[in-house]
Amino acid sequence: MPSRRELFRRAVIGTAVITAVGAGTLAWSSTLLGEYSVMDMGDGHADHGGHEAGASETSVASGTVGGSGEVSVTALTAEADRPADVHVELVARQETIDVPGGRPIEGYTVNGTSPGPEIRARQGDLVEVEFVNESVTDGATLHWHGIDVPNAADGVAGITQDAVPVGGRFTYRFEATDAGTYWYHSHQVSHEQVERGLLGAVVIEPAGQPASPADGTSDVDVVAMLHLYGGQHTLNGRAKDEHVAAEPGSTVRVRVVNTDQGTAAVWSDGPFRVVATDGHDVNQPSEVEGQRVLMPAGGRADVAVRAPEHGTVRLHVGGARSILIGDPDATAPPSPQPSETLDLLAYGAPAPLGFDPASADRTYDYVIGRRFGIIDGRPGNFWTINGRMFPDVPMFHVAEGDVVRMRIVNDTGDVHPMHLHGHHVVVLSRDGVAASGSPWWVDSLDVRPGESYEIAFVADNPGIWSDHCHTLSHAVDGLVTHVMYEGVTTPFTINGAAGNQPE
Repeated sequence: MPSRRELFRRAVIGTAVITAVGAGTLAWSSTLLGEYSVMDMGDGHADHGGHEAGASETSVASGTVGGSGEVSVTALTAEADRPADVHVELVARQETIDVPGGRPIEGYTVNGTSPGPEIRARQGDLVEVEFVNESVTDGATLHWHGIDVPNAADGVAGITQDAVPVGGRFTYRFEATDAGTYWYHSHQVSHEQVERGLLGAVVIEPAGQPASPADGTSDVDVVAMLHLYGGQHTLNGRAKDEHVAAEPGSTVRVRVVNTDQGTAAVWSDGPFRVVATDGHDVNQPSEVEGQRVLMPAGGRADVAVRAPEHGTVRLHVGGARSILIGDPDATAPPSPQPSETLDLLAYGAPAPLGFDPASADRTYDYVIGRRFGIIDGRPGNFWTINGRMFPDVPMFHVAEGDVVRMRIVNDTGDVHPMHLHGHHVVVLSRDGVAASGSPWWVDSLDVRPGESYEIAFVADNPGIWSDHCHTLSHAVDGLVTHVMYEGVTTPFTINGAAGNQPE
C-alpha cells in the first residue's frame, strides 16, 4: 500500500488546471484516493487543538497511550462476559418495499420491512444485535445514530469494521446508557442505503419507570419516523396520516425521528411541549403555541401533546404527514405551518452541564466552504473543511478526558446538519449569542448559511469517530472528517478488497 503522503498527494502535486472565472481565476485541485486509511487523512494537517502532538498521555481501555502504546478500535467494546438483556436479530435484504398508501419502490428492508423493527430497551440494559446480510450486494453495516456506543460497535465501514458481505453476520453489543429516542441505519454506501430504507428506530426507556407505553411522563408513547421513499413522504413507513387514541386530558409522547436528508418541521393546532432533543431531556419545557420546531436530518425531538377534552388535535410532523391525537372517530383540519421557529437556544430553564466549557483543553474551528476540484476523476464543486478538500481535511485529535470546544462556521449557501458520532455536544452559542435556556444537547445540529455555532463536549468515549454532514450526498462530496483519540488505531481501510465505502 502506498505511503500516506504518496497516497494523498501524488495526484494533487501533478495538478494545475487553472480556469478563468469572471475577472479572477479558479484553481482546480485533483485527488486520486485508491485504498486508504482514515489514519492517514489530513497528513501534515492534524489539528491538536492547541496541544503538541503526543504531548499528553491518557489511558484508553486497557492500554496506556500517548507514548508508544496503541489500542485498536476493535478492542473498544462493551463488557465481553456480560450477558445481554436485550437480544435482537436483524436481517437486511435488497428487495421491493411495499409502501402502504403509496407505490412500491426498490430498496432495502430489515426483517422484511422498512423501517425495520423498533428496538426497545431499558436504560442500563446490555443490548446485543446480531446483524445478518442476506442479500445487500454492496455489503452493509448498522450505525446506532445518537447512541454513544463503544467504538467497535459504531458500524462505520472502513473505520470500525468491514462491511458485512452477503451471507455474513456481525454482532453489535452496547450498553443502553442514556434514555431517549435514537435510530439505526447502514453506514456502508449510506447515501443510497439510508435513502432507500435500511433503517429503524431505537427507544431507550428510563430506568426505574413503568414499561412502555406509559413511561412515567406520558400516558401513551409512540414513535413517528419520517422518511422519503422515492419521493413519497411517509410516517412509520406509510404514506398516510396516523390516529392515536387517547383519553381526554391524557398526555401523548410523540418521538419524532427525522431520517430524511433535509430539515423537518413539527407544529400543532394546539399547545405542546418539547420534552427532549436527540435523546436528552429538556429542563422545565414550557408550552409551545404558534411556533414550529425545526429538526435537522438525523435529529429527533420528543414532543408531549395533551389530548383535548373533545375531538382531536393534529400534530404535523415533517410538513406532509400528521398524527391525530384524541378521539379516534374525530378529525381536525390541517393548520398552516407557523412562520416563527422555536429557538431551542433559549427554551426551558438553565441547568448544570457537569463540566466547564470555559476551561477547554482543546479548541478547534470547523469552517465549511466549497471549492471546485476533481476526486477520483469526478469533477465537481466539492465541500471543504478549513479551506481543505477531502481527503486533505484537518483531523481533530483529542485525549481521553479532554474538554473540547469547537466553532462550526457555515460559509456556504446550503444547510448542513452536522453529526458527531459517539458523543453528544452542548450548544454554547449561535452567532455570538450565548445559550440561555435548558442545556441544548444534540448529536445532530443544523448549521444554516452564514451561521456559526460554538459547541463543547467531554472526550469520554475513546475511538475514531466520524464528524460529518448528515445530508449524506454532502458527505459523499467531502463534508466529513473525524475526531481521533490519541493512541487509537484502526486496521480497516476504505476502497480496498473489503469494499468499504462508508458514505
